[in-house]
Amino acid sequence: MPFSIMYIVKESWVMGPVVCDIWLSVDITCCTCSILHLSAIALDRYRAITDAVEYARKRTPQHAAFMIAVVWIISIFISMPMLFWRHQSQNRDDECMIKHDHIVFTIYSTFGAFYIPLALILILYYKIYRAAKSLYHKRKVSRCEKEQNGQVLLEACGKSSTMCIAEKSFSDHSTDFDRIHITIRNPRAEARQEKATRRHKISSNRERKAATTLGLILGAFVICWLPFFVKEVIVNICDACYISDDMNNFLTWLGYLNSLINPLIYTIFNEDFKKAFQKLIRCRHYL
Repeated sequence: MPFSIMYIVKESWVMGPVVCDIWLSVDITCCTCSILHLSAIALDRYRAITDAVEYARKRTPQHAAFMIAVVWIISIFISMPMLFWRHQSQNRDDECMIKHDHIVFTIYSTFGAFYIPLALILILYYKIYRAAKSLYHKRKVSRCEKEQNGQVLLEACGKSSTMCIAEKSFSDHSTDFDRIHITIRNPRAEARQEKATRRHKISSNRERKAATTLGLILGAFVICWLPFFVKEVIVNICDACYISDDMNNFLTWLGYLNSLINPLIYTIFNEDFKKAFQKLIRCRHYL
C-alpha cells in the first residue's frame, strides 16, 4: 500500500524495475491469497457443519498449517506467471503495471484469482445455509415430538425416586358421566422443558448470527472485488474500452479495503476469531 500511494501521488514509478517486480509480485500474491483464504474458510465451515465428528478429530494445528501452506502455494502459482508475461511485453521505465495483451492470460489470471474462488464460495455458503437450515428443522421436529409424546415428563418421572403422576382421571361413582382430572406438575420436568427451550433459543440465535456473518462476508467480498475483476476483463479484452487512472486506483483500493473489512466482521461475529486476535495482539500465544 505505501508503494501504491507513492505511485499514485507521483504519477510515475521512480523506484526502478527490481523494486517494481518485487512490489507487483507481493501485491498480486497477497491479494490472491486473501481471496483464496476466504475460500479455505468457507470449505472449513462446510466440513464443520456437514461432518462435525470427523472435522473435530482432524482439527489440529498441523492440519491448519497445511491448509494455509496450500493456499499460499496456489496463490504463488496463479501470480508468478504474470511477472514472466510482463517482461515479455513493452514497458516504460516510469510505469509499473502488468498489461494483459492476450485473452488467454487474462482469463487465466482473473479466473484463477477471483472467479473460480467466487464460484466455490457461493456454492459452499449455499450448502452451509441448506445444511444449517436442515439441522435447525430436525431439531425443531425432534423437540415437538418429545413435547407431544410427553417424553420429557416421562424421563423426569423415571429418574425420580418419588411417585410421579402425569395425568390421572378419577371417576365419581355418584355420576357416570362426570369426571375429575387431576394433574400433578413435576418440577423436574418443568425445569428440563425450560432448559430445552433456552437451548433452542440459543441455538436459533447462533444460527441466525452465523447466517448474518456469512451474508456480510460474502457481500463485502463481492462488493470490494467484483468491480475490479470485471474491469480487468473488460479493459483487457475490449480495445476500445478505456478507464481513467482515478477510477482504476479507486477499484484497486476498494479491493484492498476487503482485507480491512474481513477481520472486523470475523472478530465481531465469531468468538473463536475474536479470542485468536486477542491472543495475537496481547502476545499471549508466545507467553
